[in-house]
Parts: sequence; structure tokens; C-alpha cells
Amino acid sequence: MEAIIKDIQSRKNEIQSSITAVFKTHMKITDWDVPEADDKQAAQLIVDLMQEQLDQIKADIESGNYNNY
Repeated sequence: MEAIIKDIQSRKNEIQSSITAVFKTHMKITDWDVPEADDKQAAQLIVDLMQEQLDQIKADIESGNYNNY
């Protein structure tokens, strides 16, 4: 268990940067597609979608879908 914690912690910044990059990419796409878009609203909608997917992944973990990944 300790090895897993150390491995994930060593990649913490990389994981967080990847999440931020996905968010910023979709913010840019929204700005391109809808120039008059309310950026705050767009940001919240994107975060909500990301959270929905994270919640699905959590449910999949609980269901055992990643036990032998």
C-alpha cells in the first residue's frame, strides 16, 4: 500500500496539471465556438461535467471495475 501512495504522490503535480489542461482546453473551445459566452457560466458547466465523470469513475471503483485493471 505504501508503494502505491508514494507512486501516486510522485505524480500528483502531473495528474493535477492534466486535469487543469483539460479544463482550460474546453474553456478555449467554448470561447472559439461561442465568442459571447459568459466565461464564468462556461467554467461552471465544464467543472460540473468533469465532476459528473469523476463521480462515475468513483462508482465504477466501488463496483470493482478497476480491481484488475
